[in-house]
Amino acid sequence: MKFSNFMFTAAENPADDHRIINETLDEARLCDELGMDTLWLGEHHFDGICAYVDPVSFAAALATATKNIKIGFAVAQMSLHHPIRMAEQMSLIDNISKGRLIVGLGRGTAYNIYDYQGYGIDPDEAQARLVESEEIMVKAWTTENMVHKGEFWDVRLPLLRPRPFTQPHPYMLRACSGEASMVEMARAGRPFMMNVQSNEVTKHRMELYQQTMRDSGYDDEKIAQNMSECWLWRNVCVAETDAEAAKIGIPAFERQTEFRAVMRDRIHKEQGVTLVKAPVAGVAPTVRANAQVEHSLLHGSPDTIAEKIAEIDKFGAGGLIMTFRLGPMDIETTENSIRLFMTKVAPQFA
Repeated sequence: MKFSNFMFTAAENPADDHRIINETLDEARLCDELGMDTLWLGEHHFDGICAYVDPVSFAAALATATKNIKIGFAVAQMSLHHPIRMAEQMSLIDNISKGRLIVGLGRGTAYNIYDYQGYGIDPDEAQARLVESEEIMVKAWTTENMVHKGEFWDVRLPLLRPRPFTQPHPYMLRACSGEASMVEMARAGRPFMMNVQSNEVTKHRMELYQQTMRDSGYDDEKIAQNMSECWLWRNVCVAETDAEAAKIGIPAFERQTEFRAVMRDRIHKEQGVTLVKAPVAGVAPTVRANAQVEHSLLHGSPDTIAEKIAEIDKFGAGGLIMTFRLGPMDIETTENSIRLFMTKVAPQFA
């Protein structure tokens, strides 16, 4: 199993932006030094949930600040980007990093309507924009004299420069927050990233993913390859003892959950609009919606964390996306958690 760090660092106060951004660069360098497989970047706007805001600009910084670790998006909100501009930027970062880039794309947030409002985008168009954008980007990377006429873009260009370092184009990956979109990826024969879910839901979806690929005509070799390229997401806090990890991790995670709802609730109060649907009677909310500590946070000593990851490893996905810096957690505590994980947990899965 590959291990990675989702650097989804928050700055609750604008005065903290500069410090948090630079601490995140230090966190990235540490992960590179310790031999972690991948760094993941998110994208959220106007609320401090994601301090560096723009994963594209930050990925370029990481490409020069690190040497070996891969750099991916989990995810870039493609509905907020022009696909040609994005293709150029990805090609540039692919060259700077010498092929370490993972272009992880998603439709856009399913929670924060103000992300769309700030860019003047109808959230109902997000999925269609994602699909068309992917098509345009692949065309731009792989063809000359490109012409595209679609629902959202009408573009013509002779040749995109610079050409990608990775041929035929940078590695692309899609995030799937729901089961239906995961099934779509399985039918298309593409790997995917899954958001935070309970072990029960994760097991079900990974089994469904494999069965859907099998029903779609893919052989065992292709299914195994795709499974090795799928990623699961969990929040993680490692400390010397279980008690210490609980004392540190649970309050930080709970504060993280609360803070992520602040701007959403404010917009709902001021404008009466929201992307979060009201709970359906008799239907349990998703883990991400209620952010249950039991399912969303792995906390404990190195041995306890290893046991919990061993359970996740049984589901067959190739990689684990981990968020180490939780809410208001300070950088020293975060780096200690990362070091304990990479020196005492990761070796057990070598």
